[in-house]
Amino acid sequence: MIFKAEHLKEYLRRILQNAGLSETDGGTVADSLVGANLRGVDSHGVTRLSIYVKRLKLGVVNPKPNIRVVAESDATLLIDGDDGMGQVVGKRAMELGMEKARRNGAVYIGVKKSTHFGTGAYFVQQGVKENLITYAMSNAPSTMAPWGGIQPYIGTNPYAFGIPARKYNPIILDMATSVVARGKIITAAQEGKPIPEGWAIDKEGRPTTDAQSALEGSVLPFGGPKGYAISLMIDIMSGVLTGAGFGPHINNIYGDYDKPQNVGHFFQLIDISRFMPVDLFKQRVDQMIEEIKSSPKAAGVNEIFVPGEIEYNIERKRLAEGIPLTREVYEDIKQVGEACGVHIEDFQDKSIGA
Repeated sequence: MIFKAEHLKEYLRRILQNAGLSETDGGTVADSLVGANLRGVDSHGVTRLSIYVKRLKLGVVNPKPNIRVVAESDATLLIDGDDGMGQVVGKRAMELGMEKARRNGAVYIGVKKSTHFGTGAYFVQQGVKENLITYAMSNAPSTMAPWGGIQPYIGTNPYAFGIPARKYNPIILDMATSVVARGKIITAAQEGKPIPEGWAIDKEGRPTTDAQSALEGSVLPFGGPKGYAISLMIDIMSGVLTGAGFGPHINNIYGDYDKPQNVGHFFQLIDISRFMPVDLFKQRVDQMIEEIKSSPKAAGVNEIFVPGEIEYNIERKRLAEGIPLTREVYEDIKQVGEACGVHIEDFQDKSIGA
């Protein structure tokens, strides 16, 4: 099934509004989810709709949070998200942070009492549009064992960096600290598909290609002890420093249906103009991109990419041709819509095959 991005966004927005969000906040979450699908990150796209709506209706996510600054200085902000949707809380944190970064040159933003915030790319893209180098990171429920262990303690804690360029798309790095985002294992389990070797271990610590066994066990960090160490540092910055939950003290989005998650985030924004003229910086980034892409290629390699380039290529294609959804995801979001009095057929575009 194929949908135009704007139709899919409106479908999700109406469902989320029915579930209690304001029109604006519903649009923010819909924009984040559909944006992930546009970039080919389907594991963090509309497939998350059902769990978001479920937690909103159970009352463990606050549909109308009082997002507030609880501590600040010239270069720091600590924000209480009041258990709101992570995308809504994160966007507000970025808005406050961008204002402070422009005024003071840089800012560090800690967030507590939030929830799953979708993709980090969604936030760093906001910053680079304002000529701010932007870092975004978040902790997550414990699904990854410390290196050498078998019991999950830390999350697949993601981080994203955004760097603006002049004539090229921004460089956007957005990745989990596991070999693969856990959302891809969830998607495989939903579709009854195996996962590649090296992604996860089962609850006994044995390598597994069964997606469900992987979800019951532990995903593996990228680069072995290196990924584990980076994930730990992200948890300290996002959880320990902010006063949010950390490690196993973050409630599971898919299991703890009687408690808010208390996820933590951490953002850093840097005003490029405090170091050099913005246009000069962008020219230098362009030069780096061109030199990397023109460097000698290994045998069998057709093109060298910079971070985020593949996702921009997918986005261009999907904006033109539509966003493909698997039958399983289509049926899932259709059921969510029907339960909210919103019918997916009203948003399908027959001209592109949906």
